[in-house]
Amino acid sequence: MSADIEAQFKPTHDEHARQRFVSMLRKHAILDMTQKLKARYDESIEPQLQAEGRSPKSWRDISKAMQDDPVYRFYSSTRYNAQEMCFMSVQPTIERNFSDLKKTASQAAAEATAGGSLTLDPGLELPSYVTRLDIHLAPGYTHREYTEDDIASGAVVAFGGKVFTGQHPYRRSYGAVGESVSYFVDKQFPDLKPKHILDMGTCSGKNLVPFHDRFPDAELHGIDVGAPALRFGLAYAEHLGVPVHFSQQNAEQTRFEDESFDLITSSFFLHEVPVVATRRILAECYRLLAPGGVMVHMELPNENAVSDYENFFWNWDTRNNNEPFYTQFRSQDPAALCSEAGFSKDSIFARLIPDYASSGVEVADACIAGDRPTPPHGKGGWFVFGARKER
Repeated sequence: MSADIEAQFKPTHDEHARQRFVSMLRKHAILDMTQKLKARYDESIEPQLQAEGRSPKSWRDISKAMQDDPVYRFYSSTRYNAQEMCFMSVQPTIERNFSDLKKTASQAAAEATAGGSLTLDPGLELPSYVTRLDIHLAPGYTHREYTEDDIASGAVVAFGGKVFTGQHPYRRSYGAVGESVSYFVDKQFPDLKPKHILDMGTCSGKNLVPFHDRFPDAELHGIDVGAPALRFGLAYAEHLGVPVHFSQQNAEQTRFEDESFDLITSSFFLHEVPVVATRRILAECYRLLAPGGVMVHMELPNENAVSDYENFFWNWDTRNNNEPFYTQFRSQDPAALCSEAGFSKDSIFARLIPDYASSGVEVADACIAGDRPTPPHGKGGWFVFGARKER
């Protein structure tokens, strides 16, 4: 087993305190302030619009009405700054411990004791939709390199993401989405015994690693355009003893042969690329899936799946979180996108699945079977869509 790269992240007392504070600040913004914002709309904004004969006809009307409201502006400012601070809070720790982090990653790549691998493509042309801005306000996102064999951007996203999700101190190694999707696949498609699994836009692979527990005989592959994230991801997986084959590839057009995989997944990936790229990626999924293979993409609920107010809430990220394709993606019909990619209509699904980590087996089984309502996306549930390739 390789050295623990997470153990090389050694915050000082003050850094640790700041990271805990930022976790709580973001939690306050995304939970408590969100409830206050909804109450403000229900009790003040909407009644005023109705009194003026301007009842909202879409989420855009709600957005326009809320833009100058002081409660909304305070909420937005707090949430935006908390988002930035998640990544800023871990940078001093990473910079001070950078040599140890980099050494651990290099050793993991050289030794690969768990059986994983790393294949980089220095000549890969990174898409402009990745390089033009820092997605999620994460500096350098997953791809920016400043030194040879750089891992800094990958480390910032990985550790900043733990502050972001409130997993601080760093108690949890696996991704909750990966745990949930792998369990859903196992229950929903009991005849599927995947031997080859691909995770697109894998970043550090945290949502790919859980598939090893659920399908221990499967060969795991994770692709991303960001080399620093992949270097970090290999070290992370090797320490956990999970063999993952990371490769630097664009999901729109991979180097894999036709029908190479039985299961293809992604987590929070497709809304970060233009819809034209999403269409290419789904077509690539169809090409790569073996007959009877399944694709499952955990994503944001589309516009028709939620209320106008929820659409206003979700689309906040388009203008404020460096995710310019967010709204465009959510306006699409997932089933139509799958159908365009070549999947038969009767094989396509779009639904909520339970968060396995918080629900437990009994509740998860009831939700998947339809015997119990699944909580909304982000509140105990995840929205997924996908299809199964005809045999």
